[in-house]
Amino acid sequence: MSDRLATRAGLPDALRALADAYPRDLWESHREFDGLTRFWLERHLMFRTLLARSTEAAERHLDAPDDPRGFAAVTARLMGRFLDHLHGHHRIEDHHYFPTLSRLDPRLGPGFDLLEADHHDLDGHLHALAETTNTALRALAGGTAAQDETAAYLAGLRRLGRFLDRHLTDEEDLVVPVILHHAPDL
Repeated sequence: MSDRLATRAGLPDALRALADAYPRDLWESHREFDGLTRFWLERHLMFRTLLARSTEAAERHLDAPDDPRGFAAVTARLMGRFLDHLHGHHRIEDHHYFPTLSRLDPRLGPGFDLLEADHHDLDGHLHALAETTNTALRALAGGTAAQDETAAYLAGLRRLGRFLDRHLTDEEDLVVPVILHHAPDL
């Protein structure tokens, strides 16, 4: 796993040409902000929400481990949905959206390469999170509080959350302006 996401503070200036021309606070009022862009941003919001809900559930369980099986059920449902949808989302981006958008604005090609590299880096973190999730779920299945396993799971959620937020923010800053600028050519 690379630490590019841990050390990156945002998109490099060379990749911000359209982001600066199309600032976030104007996206929704832009005439080309349509169903595709809204759907895509809603998917990102869903990932952030699922991760936040999972983190909150783990924190609550660590504070008051009175229902290990209930916590396990919530964790299995949230993490199953999160991991499955995020993997699928990245596959669609890597194989369809990024190549299409890169062709529309070749000067931003290195940005799409960067985002695809992020996906590979995130895969390592997602696999690690899946392992700590499964370890916690196995321990919780016996009806025990599984405090150590839950703490490890929570640490994995927090670690992934930092990396994922950086990636999603940079992806939005690159993709949405490209869509808004080149919508007639999509």
